[in-house]
Amino acid sequence: MENRWIVGLALALGLSMGAVPAAANDTVASMQAGGLRFEQTAGISMLSEDLYLSSGEVRVTYRFLNDTDEGISTLVAFPMPDVEPGWISDAGGDLAHPERMLPFLTWADGQPVYMEVEQRAVVGERDVSALLEAHGVPLNPYGEAAQLALEELSEAALAELEAAGAIDRGPNGDDWGWPRWTLKTTHYWTQYFPPGEEVEIRHIYVPAVGGTSTSLIGVDADWGEVTSEYRERHCVDDAFEQAARRGRERGLHYTETWLDYVLTTGANWAGPIREFRMVVDKGSENNLVSFCGTGVRRISPTQFEVRYENYTPDRDMNVLILNGFEMD
Repeated sequence: MENRWIVGLALALGLSMGAVPAAANDTVASMQAGGLRFEQTAGISMLSEDLYLSSGEVRVTYRFLNDTDEGISTLVAFPMPDVEPGWISDAGGDLAHPERMLPFLTWADGQPVYMEVEQRAVVGERDVSALLEAHGVPLNPYGEAAQLALEELSEAALAELEAAGAIDRGPNGDDWGWPRWTLKTTHYWTQYFPPGEEVEIRHIYVPAVGGTSTSLIGVDADWGEVTSEYRERHCVDDAFEQAARRGRERGLHYTETWLDYVLTTGANWAGPIREFRMVVDKGSENNLVSFCGTGVRRISPTQFEVRYENYTPDRDMNVLILNGFEMD
């Protein structure tokens, strides 16, 4: 196990779920009024999950087993983390695309799977998808398309959206309106699980990541209230900050990339995940990475691995990458 100050890892399991989009575990779902709802199943167990996370690509392979004597045909859903307005980077994917991710590829036992996509725009508990669509506003709150659509709306339409909490028109109420809704996206398909047999499901896709154009981590200044959030969310610790400070002393400038993966839906299958493996790739040897996990070990100059047996995830994974580069 490499020293934390070298690899920039925090080794305490425990983090808070974030809203930056990236990925999610498969889970069983059913189509009901109001959209997808996720359910637990007692008949299908997850034998293994092998996960690779990087800012440029996510790969995950699952092995499932139908433990019953009957075949099970069920809706399987892959929920994505939420897209919130205003602060998400487009560094990792084309967020203007209506399905948010290009490509999003799935195979079941080596055969390609066609996936449906459900998207909903919500403000708190209220679904405002139909309202936005009625006014020709894209459901994705991030990017130029939504803002341009809002700028074309009449005063009456803007007032209706403002009353629904979907936009913020500023303190004087004279702006075109800034998106305030959250986009929820789920990929889903119907999968048959033969009795007593294993099924392998694989996904590969480009994640949409969050980030900043600069980072205050490792700067000799008080970076304020965000410190506790970074420590809780990404398990950033003193050693990680010291590593960033040493990098700055070598002339590196840091930007941030946030990569999230929804693990908790993996608990919807029968029993724990019997074998779980995750590899996090920080991308460059100049980069630093911090995430919450136990038993982390370095397996290459840029990759770090965790392995768990009989794993029941109760929190989601939030990865922080500090991208280090020399200023011109």
